[in-house]
Amino acid sequence: MTDTPFVYFDSLNDLLTQVPEDSILSRTIYKDARVNVTLFAFAQGQSLSEHTAAVPAIIQILSGDAVIGLGEETREAHGGTWIHMQANLPHSLLAKTPLTMLLILLLAPTSQEKT
Repeated sequence: MTDTPFVYFDSLNDLLTQVPEDSILSRTIYKDARVNVTLFAFAQGQSLSEHTAAVPAIIQILSGDAVIGLGEETREAHGGTWIHMQANLPHSLLAKTPLTMLLILLLAPTSQEKT
């Protein structure tokens, strides 16, 4: 993204505008060969149906409440919840309140990066 040795956001909350009712907003805030970080904002009641990711992923709930399906389990999540998921784990999400979260995809290194 830049030539600086770091990426800094003073406030992730300022990166997403007001979430319209019945909507989900997303914004990729960082991406390189090893990681893809996306900030999400969900209106209350919005959901992601069950799906999988081909790479390991981390969900960090920043604010709000959700029900998250993780394989055969269902968990309540809230601001401060942190989840690591292995690749190909079926998962889903239902926002019980307005919700913001980070999704971090841990991409496999390229053959040139492997040692």
